[in-house]
Amino acid sequence: MQISVARAIAYEALRRVEAEGAYATDVLHADLAAKVKPQDAALATEITLGVLRWRRLLDFLLDRSLKKPVAKLDLPVAIALRMGLFQLCFLDRVPAAAAVNESVELVKRARKASAATLVNAVLRRATKEPNERVERLLPADLSQAERLAVLHSHPTWMVERWLARLGTAATEALLAANNKTPQLSCAINGIDHRDEVLSSLTKAGLRVFPGKLLKNAIAVSGGSPARSDAFHKGWMSIQDEASQIVPLLLEVRPGDRVLDVCAAPGGKTPTLVRAAGRMGMVVAADRHAHRLRAMRTQFERLGLGNVPVVELDATKSLPFGTEFDRILVDAPCSGTGTLARHPEIRWRLKPEQLQEFHALQMQMLKQALAQLARGGRLVYSTCSTEPEENDEVVAEVLAVCPRTRRVTAEEMTRGLSQHLVAGVEADTLFGRLGHFRTIPGAQNCDGFFAVAIEKE
Repeated sequence: MQISVARAIAYEALRRVEAEGAYATDVLHADLAAKVKPQDAALATEITLGVLRWRRLLDFLLDRSLKKPVAKLDLPVAIALRMGLFQLCFLDRVPAAAAVNESVELVKRARKASAATLVNAVLRRATKEPNERVERLLPADLSQAERLAVLHSHPTWMVERWLARLGTAATEALLAANNKTPQLSCAINGIDHRDEVLSSLTKAGLRVFPGKLLKNAIAVSGGSPARSDAFHKGWMSIQDEASQIVPLLLEVRPGDRVLDVCAAPGGKTPTLVRAAGRMGMVVAADRHAHRLRAMRTQFERLGLGNVPVVELDATKSLPFGTEFDRILVDAPCSGTGTLARHPEIRWRLKPEQLQEFHALQMQMLKQALAQLARGGRLVYSTCSTEPEENDEVVAEVLAVCPRTRRVTAEEMTRGLSQHLVAGVEADTLFGRLGHFRTIPGAQNCDGFFAVAIEKE
């Protein structure tokens, strides 16, 4: 039996995520070349990300029919079972026979033919079982956190900390948002090509909608914008709207000297370059050489080949003989604000890593502030929802760094308002202390945090 292109791609993506620590979106972007039909690309993406989002719930259901937990089975067998059950439970348009038979074939193709009978039996049993409410299958003595963690397919420790900090209603809303397919947003690179971008995306078969937050953002569905001429010509980039907002908070002026400390993969740097203009200077830095190479490729696509790229360790004294008017520290973080877009993070992240990120981020922010000119502005940002990486980092660093202050919410809203679509009030995006914050489910974007700091 022949395996469909979509399922073959999904299987390989899931294998690489589990076996190699790859990120699903990166693997899919590489595998879903132009020769793959849009419908196959869509199904491969839906299966891959769906299995990763719902892995814990799928494993709970599968374990009821297995002698040992699915997580302890050979990886090809576990992936085939999860793929099959995901399609049976979540994809009504997929024929049950196709979901079962191709899962069996995937196991055979992976040279695990001895497990084919097991996969066939477990999935066929699932096709005959009534669609019971999963809540009825859970043990009665489960804690609230454990129950929500199974039903919404998250690690228990993550749910426990959110319940303690956010309460039940907000936690359930966040869990639900993390399991929805996120909006695919794009940034139009300047107003000159707006009409051409919209025409190019429509010609590529995509549906285009206005951005929810930014005038210069658009949302797309029905395919990948990376297949369009507009993308290849550098007229647009794929970027979440909250991520697009972060560099705007720096309020870069023409002629400014700007440093992007953790620039890779280069999504925020172009906004800084365009704002600084020909008389300005923007330096893009990162620690890893391979990420710098990828960033150069991104800049070349966008026609920004003259941006200086520097390899450095941002936790140590920065190797520049000049101070900068503007500095962006988009720090490495847990990524808990992007669990819908990168669902594998929820299974990889460990609670102790939050303190490790905290220490790393503290060092980066201190070193960057030392390079900031008097009267200059620095923006510290993460795509995390966790206070250890956000509010606590800023408070602890400012306590030991003299002549620094948070930019107030009022000041931040004045600068950002001009970029927002009509009807969006800038002050709804900032807290009392001037902290910019988006929450998955509350806005149609990832969860981001940012604060602007000025040196007096």
